[in-house]
Amino acid sequence: MTTTAPRDEQLWSRCDGCASLLYRKRLRRNLDVCPECGTHTRLDAPDRVAQLVDPDSFVPLPDRAVRVDPIDFVDALPYPHRLGAARAGTGLDEAVLCGTARLGGHPVALAVMDFRFLGGSLGCAVGELITRTAERALADSVPLVLVTASGGARMQEGALSLMQMATVSQALAGLREAGLLTVSVVTDPTYGGVAASFATNTDVVLAESGARLGFAGPRVIRQVTGAALPEGFQTAEYLLRHGQVDMVVPRHALRGRLAALLAAAGAARRPAPPARRPAAAGAPAVARPARDPWETVRTARHPGRPTTLDYLETAFDGFVELHGDRLGADCPAVVGGVARLDGRPVMVIGHQKGHTTAELVARNFGMASPAGHRKALRLMRLAARLRLPVVTLVDTPGADPGVAAEQQGQAAAIAENILALSVLPTPVVAVVTGEGGSGGALALAVADRVLMLEHAVYSVISPEGCAAILWPDSAAAPQAARALRLTGADLCRLGVVDELVPEPDPAAHGDPAGAAELLRRAVAANLAPLLTVPPATLVRRRRQRFRRFGAARSVDPSARATAPPRHAVDDRPEVA
Repeated sequence: MTTTAPRDEQLWSRCDGCASLLYRKRLRRNLDVCPECGTHTRLDAPDRVAQLVDPDSFVPLPDRAVRVDPIDFVDALPYPHRLGAARAGTGLDEAVLCGTARLGGHPVALAVMDFRFLGGSLGCAVGELITRTAERALADSVPLVLVTASGGARMQEGALSLMQMATVSQALAGLREAGLLTVSVVTDPTYGGVAASFATNTDVVLAESGARLGFAGPRVIRQVTGAALPEGFQTAEYLLRHGQVDMVVPRHALRGRLAALLAAAGAARRPAPPARRPAAAGAPAVARPARDPWETVRTARHPGRPTTLDYLETAFDGFVELHGDRLGADCPAVVGGVARLDGRPVMVIGHQKGHTTAELVARNFGMASPAGHRKALRLMRLAARLRLPVVTLVDTPGADPGVAAEQQGQAAAIAENILALSVLPTPVVAVVTGEGGSGGALALAVADRVLMLEHAVYSVISPEGCAAILWPDSAAAPQAARALRLTGADLCRLGVVDELVPEPDPAAHGDPAGAAELLRRAVAANLAPLLTVPPATLVRRRRQRFRRFGAARSVDPSARATAPPRHAVDDRPEVA
């Protein structure tokens, strides 16, 4: 916003986004967001603190920055003169305001950067103050929230300013090891050494609407590369599409989103109540006639069948979606985030298809790319650090089989998820809600308890693929469906699935609300006994669960290994 008088004396401001002339009091009532075009003006640190935390709850840390000039830097002015002018102009000792507070009733340690102070640059004092804030969070066992606004490391302090990136990151590592939530709120602008350290290596990265984030600034990139930059380059919305931030939040919603995250982290750290098994979903009152497996396949693929997002709206409460793999993409075929199940915070991760053709195409028919698997992996690991149970909802014909997925390491991404789930020290309940297709399904289904909806399917390959390879005739898909033993009843008998969850008549798509209630009850019933199991025991039992599918049933240990005759070897390629 453009003004011509000292801030306290301003009556009018001109919006830098739309050039509207705005009454200053109206602008302040709107949290310094232009009511005409939505442009978010920069806030100083005291104003930001006042907007975020509970009234009268902020207590500054007792530590004060001292004036430092470690390398006797002089350009047009001696560095101490610049520091003095910045202190006089902002009323702050340094480019960050640190303290403790309550946000939505939850205790938190808070560090808020101020771009007015030498461009919010990261120097020795700034790094030390943020590090002490992180250490205070660790000592008090509370989450840490960082609000960033910076041009990067402070040149006037040379390599010592560069070292602050590592100093603060080490402090965040200590919080991660302790299972304490760290959140960064990226505001405009955040660049350089701050962007490449504590602005992006927290557990959750929120970006305020319109904020810009990057390592090199756009002017530098244009000068070095000579390339034209994409529309919206480095803006929060651009970064969300490219998997770099968890969510973009308008200023009026920022406090609420933070409070929801802090509530989940706080509830997860409280001791679990004694296990109380909720009323079981129960079997249908009347035994249903067995369906033909091919009919079950077609039902599992019904476009009206509830999706993961449908269940998150009905079976769960307070869902806060987290985005991105932090490596360059946000796969729309996988959704995940924090939600509540019967009042308990959980991390929910699932495949997302859609109901219309447009939705199915936009979500790649629920077929996850490597970015989708890596997003899921990031959320699983975050859940483990925060002691949140994991609930996965599986509904995919299989992992993305495209050329780009192969180039980006699809097989390795699936393998890493399977490995991570095998050792994840938190309860995991998986539910196959529709199609459970091959390794793409298993990447979310290595769990302590594996449930399956009554009319879902779970198989090594689709019936069409199996028929095309082994008959070979894709028209033999119904015959292949029967041969694959892919229904819930079959898989319960094989021990692959622990429990079959009934669906309303005729199936979940006929009564989505009823299906959601049955799913909720089943997940809660299966999760409850796991909550008090020690992590080491959980992992050991999970490994034992999957170990039983191996050699004991298929190998005679007393038999002498002999190579089959060459002509008996099946030379057909293995199908994943």
